[in-house]
Amino acid sequence: MINTWAIVPVKPFNRAKSRLAKILTPQQRAALAEKMFRHSIEVLTKVKQIAGVLVISRDTHALHLARQYHVHTVQESGTPELNAALLRASQVVATQGADGVLVLPADVPFVTVEDIEKILHMGRYNATVVLAPDRNDNGTNALLVNPPGFIPFAYGPGSFHRHAIMADEAGATVKIYRSATIALDIDTPPDLDMYYNLSGELPPIGSASLAHPANGVTIAEEP
Repeated sequence: MINTWAIVPVKPFNRAKSRLAKILTPQQRAALAEKMFRHSIEVLTKVKQIAGVLVISRDTHALHLARQYHVHTVQESGTPELNAALLRASQVVATQGADGVLVLPADVPFVTVEDIEKILHMGRYNATVVLAPDRNDNGTNALLVNPPGFIPFAYGPGSFHRHAIMADEAGATVKIYRSATIALDIDTPPDLDMYYNLSGELPPIGSASLAHPANGVTIAEEP
């Protein structure tokens, strides 16, 4: 079994989800971001195959919350840039003996322990890259790189295809993990409405979301 570390990058909660500004207040967006972050950490800390979890953020509150879960933290500094932050984090976990790194964003509200276990199993061999795309096959909702640094990070619009191309060019075995529970991230109003419908939660009072939650709706994982 490889020594895999998970990295969770976190934007400052008070700046999170700016594309939802017409639907949620700043306080509501911060509360949603914190809730999803806690879920990601709780899932990762339940996965026995994860050797360690590292949270990287410039938000001192997020780092404080992370330490409550007894995970490692790195405070981001300098110009905010996700890929540079992930490179730094991967270098940190490599010094801890990591054979592989799993990047899990903090805004995947339905990710499960089983999702993570399956991704780790798929990426257990050297020179392997596992990609879990979002529901539009655009972004990368989970990325396992074995060994660390085998390909550079290329997050941003279209990252799923960029990561796949770079992994192929590097000679990696590229594997795609698809699951309804990991495919939904919350960036846009349609994402948020889908979240409320699937979770059965009511939108916050005063929000402009048009979602109509359907209690009892479940997410079926794709094979």
